[in-house]
Amino acid sequence: MEHLLPYSLLALMLIGLAIALSRKKRELSSKNAELSAFEGEEHRMFAFLHDLGAAIDSNTTMSGLSRLIVDGVDRVVAARGGALYLLDDSRTRLQPKYLSAQCPPLIPVPEDVRQRTEKDPRALESHLRLAQVQADEGMLGAILSSGEAQFVPEVKAHPAFRDGALHYGPDTMALVAPLRHGGKDLGILAVTRIREDGAFTANDFAVFRSVAEQSAFAIGSALVHREASEKRQMEGELRNAREVQRVLLPQGDPVVPGYRISGTNQPARIISGDYYDYFDLGDGRHGVVIADVSGKGVAAGLLMAMCRSVLRSLATAHGNPADALGLVNRQLFPDIREDMFISLFYAVIEGDGGAMKLVRAGHDPALLYRAAEKSVTLLKPPGLALGIDEGDVFERVTKVHEIHLEPGDCLLFHTDGVKEAVDAAGEEFGMDRLRDAFREGAGLGAEASIRAVERELSRFAAGAPQMDDVTLVAIEKR
Repeated sequence: MEHLLPYSLLALMLIGLAIALSRKKRELSSKNAELSAFEGEEHRMFAFLHDLGAAIDSNTTMSGLSRLIVDGVDRVVAARGGALYLLDDSRTRLQPKYLSAQCPPLIPVPEDVRQRTEKDPRALESHLRLAQVQADEGMLGAILSSGEAQFVPEVKAHPAFRDGALHYGPDTMALVAPLRHGGKDLGILAVTRIREDGAFTANDFAVFRSVAEQSAFAIGSALVHREASEKRQMEGELRNAREVQRVLLPQGDPVVPGYRISGTNQPARIISGDYYDYFDLGDGRHGVVIADVSGKGVAAGLLMAMCRSVLRSLATAHGNPADALGLVNRQLFPDIREDMFISLFYAVIEGDGGAMKLVRAGHDPALLYRAAEKSVTLLKPPGLALGIDEGDVFERVTKVHEIHLEPGDCLLFHTDGVKEAVDAAGEEFGMDRLRDAFREGAGLGAEASIRAVERELSRFAAGAPQMDDVTLVAIEKR
């Protein structure tokens, strides 16, 4: 027995060494498997970032980018499904942009949807892909407000859900991150697993936060690019509209026996709400119009075009300019928004003898220069702007005012963008400056009177931005 002891001890030692080697082998195998898993995750992450960069460079649509992000993040962290919600234009609701096929519900499911789903599983899918949620409610809203990525071990147990009976689906865990770019909230990115998939690890969470940050950058860049593209497209469309509007304005001064007429329009924006027009009424009579649509931009420009067309169609059929404007008002009134109106001055030149009929529809006064006295007076016939009244009041208030021009006399029509122009200190140009500038140039004729007003207006503004359209029309009796 004494001789067997060393051999038994040796055997025990060998057995122990074998066990230790086996354990080390298993540990090494586990380490290798873990290393392999890390390498696989790293490879998937680099592949995702490469695809994300390529998508940004290729101007991928928001729909395509959303799909790429959700599916890519799902692969990186080996999730079952994922979802991307973005804030709508009002920034009050989260809209689903893309949900992967196996993504469990992350929002409350109404009871009626739950009941329909028991008969048709597509009811749940349709609800999840269309349902918008308040940006400050539910689990998604709570995490968006927190500004921090979170691991949610049980979605249905999240404290933001007030009524657990309104949820549907398996026990779900989620990694959820708010998306921010340039200090601005964009939306929410989430990936999910169900209980049988195993829990997310701390490393999964760290990787998810990293790819969520890159995704936010990609989405923010895509939104900036889209806004810039839409702006360029809109500016192009507005420039085209401006060219169309230019065609509607007179292409030159009219030839009217016994008179010299000149006009100009300087829009404050691409589209002008002002317009002026000349047209032949027959029998030696000619119409001259200047108008100003309240507001600016496209809506004002469209209303201006409508007014021009309707007045041209009605003016030749009515010798009395007040009657013509009454019909224009009745025709336009149903289509004018409550917050819009048209001020207008309409002059009818009755042959070459100097007689004129004027109708003022709520417009700024005209300025009349009398060459004999070198004086300037304001003409303010009574009248209501178009689009304010359906017709009865307009026609009762608006009256014709007749004048007679002598050779050398000059009449100036203007829109309120002239007298309301401001300098760098905020002071208005005003009627007195307009009267003085007109008097200075009126003795030299219609064109000279307009140039004199424009020079004084430019000197006064001294580079201050133009706030409103500026339109001038001058009629000189030769």
